[in-house]
Amino acid sequence: MKKFGLTLLTAFVGGAMALGTYKVVENKYAGNMSFEDRQKVYYTSNHLAPVAGNSTTSSAGQPDFVQAAAAVTPAVVYIRTTYSNQGQDDQQSELQQMFGNMFGQRVRPQGVQMASGSGVIISPDGYIVTNNHVVEKAQKIEIVTNDHRNFKAKVIGTDPNTDLALIKIDGHDLPIVKLGNSDNVKVGEWVLAVGNPFRLTSTVTAGIVSAKGRGIGIIGTEDQSDNQNPFGRTQLQNQPKLSKAIESFIQTDAAINPGNSGGALVNTNGELIGINSAIASHTGSYEGYGFAIPINLAKKVLDDIQKYGAVKRGYVGISFKELNEDVANDLHIDKTAGLYVDQVIPGSGAAQAGLEKGDIITKVEGNTAYESSDLQERVGRLEPGDKIHLTVMRGNQEKNFTVTLKENAPEPKVAVSKSAEELYNRIGASFVPLNAAQKTKFHVNAGVVVTQVRNGGLFDNTEIPVGSVITQINKQPITSVDDMDRALSNLKNGVLIISGYYPDGTRLRSAIEVQY
Repeated sequence: MKKFGLTLLTAFVGGAMALGTYKVVENKYAGNMSFEDRQKVYYTSNHLAPVAGNSTTSSAGQPDFVQAAAAVTPAVVYIRTTYSNQGQDDQQSELQQMFGNMFGQRVRPQGVQMASGSGVIISPDGYIVTNNHVVEKAQKIEIVTNDHRNFKAKVIGTDPNTDLALIKIDGHDLPIVKLGNSDNVKVGEWVLAVGNPFRLTSTVTAGIVSAKGRGIGIIGTEDQSDNQNPFGRTQLQNQPKLSKAIESFIQTDAAINPGNSGGALVNTNGELIGINSAIASHTGSYEGYGFAIPINLAKKVLDDIQKYGAVKRGYVGISFKELNEDVANDLHIDKTAGLYVDQVIPGSGAAQAGLEKGDIITKVEGNTAYESSDLQERVGRLEPGDKIHLTVMRGNQEKNFTVTLKENAPEPKVAVSKSAEELYNRIGASFVPLNAAQKTKFHVNAGVVVTQVRNGGLFDNTEIPVGSVITQINKQPITSVDDMDRALSNLKNGVLIISGYYPDGTRLRSAIEVQY
């Protein structure tokens, strides 16, 4: 009996030590883990995680959606945004105008603009994914969780090229939606859309995957408006496309309406496979065509924003046209499928690999290329220095090329009165702490570097560019992003005095007047 008791005590002590060690390791390395890896730790260690089937019993037979809905709904949040009353029409984004407010339900009470949308919690410490257009130019962002708790959120960073944004609330042990694998999604399989249409919180609708890899021409073509087009854009097939805007939507007939933007598209296992982003509609409401950003593309974008404050994106270095019969006739070629290389950028990875104008890309990583999304989404998941394999037709010969992606300067550019979170958003910039090399370069012990300047924010009207280092705000030392929160919460006289260094090492001192 004594031996059994000793064994039991040893097992208990060993378990406690293991748990304590795990917590130390988790806290130490969480900042370097991707969101997917964080979730693996969360689901492995947290028995309270909402796993389908743990506590909900289906009553409708298979297939049904009870378990998936129960797992996902607690982690889909309602987003309320507030905008300045100055220049209301000018501040409404092109995307919002284009879709007749379907991206977020916007109302205009006296004196202010307000909008609403959805978001998905992907990390227990409060990181939320939503659409860029949901939070774009917002001065105040409020989050309401499924259990009716209210939080203020700040924008960590955005990527207009994919219409994604990462925002954060100050929370812990929050429910999350498990990240799935959008590559495994099949046309015809059942999916659920979870969001907050028309301010109806926690709404679940069902449909099927209607198509994959849809490019509908809504990102990066703001100068090509057409009110008669159901997408609000004229898709000019004869115009070359640069590889900046990335569209490879999952199309679904699950009902998506104003306010669903930024919400979850999940499979019947309750796994997040897409972020609902757009609908095609002549009325502004559901007509059977919804579009979601694939989660495999979103993973890379969100991890980059969390680590670097902006997306590190590699570029092939070409512009191209999608081939069809009309384009082929205009070009006097007999190939009607593939991507016609219209231009090769000098010094780019494509140029160094040997691609030429007139080449027709027929395969990307061995998969047939029919549309721009077949190339753009694959590239969008990669980083500078990564390689991509392209098969092209040159004349009557098939050739294979390996292109090393080059880094273009990331295109900065959203977000937004009096709490630290609201002012942080209104500043309209993203920051990360200095690394060792940057500290040496600028001869400082600490500070933060500006990684992104977003359209419409206070920084957008200053001469503080990306790459600048901030060491003080209102004479308070800045060593981390948290220090910025504290400095902003102690704002005096409505003025921010920012000190630091420009990217070239010269001294920076800028005053920003903050009006409420």
